[in-house]
Amino acid sequence: MKTVCLYFEIHQNIHLKRYRFFNIGTDHYYYDDYENERSITETAEKSYVPALKALIEMAKAHGGFFKCAISLSGTALELLENYSPEVLDLLKELNDTGCVEFLAEPYSHGLSFLYNKDVFKDEVARLDKKVTKLFGKKPNVFRNSCLSYSDEVGEMVADMGYKGMLAEGAKHVLGWKSAHYVYSCNRNPKLSVLLRDAALSEDISFRFNDSNWSEYPLFADRYAQWIADMPQEEQCVNIFMELCALGIFQPLSSNILEFLKALPEQLKQRGIGFSTPSEIIANNKPVGPIDVEYPTSWVDEERDLSPWLGNKMQQEAVAKLYSVAERVRVCKNKKLQQDFDYLQASNNFRFMSTKASSGGYRGIYDSPYDAFTNYMNILGDFTSRVNELFGGAENEEINSLLTLIQNQGEELELKQKEIDKLQAMIKRLEAAEPAKAEAPAKKAPAKKPAAKKEEPKAEAPAKKAPAKKPAAKKEEPKAEAPAKKTPAKKPAAKK
Repeated sequence: MKTVCLYFEIHQNIHLKRYRFFNIGTDHYYYDDYENERSITETAEKSYVPALKALIEMAKAHGGFFKCAISLSGTALELLENYSPEVLDLLKELNDTGCVEFLAEPYSHGLSFLYNKDVFKDEVARLDKKVTKLFGKKPNVFRNSCLSYSDEVGEMVADMGYKGMLAEGAKHVLGWKSAHYVYSCNRNPKLSVLLRDAALSEDISFRFNDSNWSEYPLFADRYAQWIADMPQEEQCVNIFMELCALGIFQPLSSNILEFLKALPEQLKQRGIGFSTPSEIIANNKPVGPIDVEYPTSWVDEERDLSPWLGNKMQQEAVAKLYSVAERVRVCKNKKLQQDFDYLQASNNFRFMSTKASSGGYRGIYDSPYDAFTNYMNILGDFTSRVNELFGGAENEEINSLLTLIQNQGEELELKQKEIDKLQAMIKRLEAAEPAKAEAPAKKAPAKKPAAKKEEPKAEAPAKKAPAKKPAAKKEEPKAEAPAKKTPAKKPAAKK
């Protein structure tokens, strides 16, 4: 049966405050608390709360038929905990319905997957642990920042034990292929890859209320029919978007939630169901590997990382931030680690974009150059604090020690993998030994007769011993033969 995978992302970055050059070295607090509270409470009021209530209503109305998936960044979780805890309460209520699967992603919603694998793995582990604690379910599927995916990232995610990963169905990657199948990572076939249908996703998140669009207004029956009209062999339709599309990108006055509520019934009438990512992965074998050499994302027409790394300002800012990543990772200073999380958030670099398509919301900044200047001032103070903790930025001994620690960590990781393999082998052997032990116990009676047969073999030489004596007797008659022939010569003498 054809199925729809509906996924929503919840992410909010920590807004930075105006930070002047003269603040460097004197002010170590970088955040705009007013803007952070205002933005998250407004988003919760206009989008998260009504959207989650609608999802809960759909789950209860359609029993186990309606299903969806959600992921939250660590920064969004912290803002919700501080300013909008009612959103977390609704997420827990939705979780109680059994219709939702929570996915894993990097804690900071940053770009560490490109610059430092250890930082990336640490981030994912921290968020995984937090999601498991909040909702009682350990994530099995991974979603990267900005829906970024590449062969290298897929390999890392597979090594971390995840069964699947979400990615963008970019045209330049798919070519003639369809996004409506399950694919596998070409470096590790154990990882399944679900590709977003960009057109159907953006019909809801961006074009739903666009009066210039020929399909406006979009109704649930028409949308469901588009999915039903797809080739029958294309079984999974992945619709991924930000949760704030429901209420922010598309205002509530557009009846976006009424459209969403009507969708399950329309799909059911056409024999189409809903599935979570894990269910799709479990029920569909990958048709083959997907080759993604360069990272893709779900933003802009190019579907690449240019919105965050497209100009020299962005590249310089990211490079400087991750130049101290290893030091922050190994230090025990929680405040530095928290600041590093907040500074990694991808939005900070998106504000610096000079692309025409990225000229929308810029937070507190007037221009990309303004965003770059402010960020670099903060980064100057942050890197100074990190370097002071390690005795100065030019301390070559510290750098060599950090490299040594990193190399040792990689060696330990390889050894741990070998240990895991050996332990798995031992378990298999131990499981096989009871079966082998039982088999001889059943054959034991059959071996006793075999032992009796061996006893006659031991007596065989005793029987052969007498046989050798007759052989000796045969030699004695040969010695007596001349004595018998002597009488035969006497008649010859009479003649």
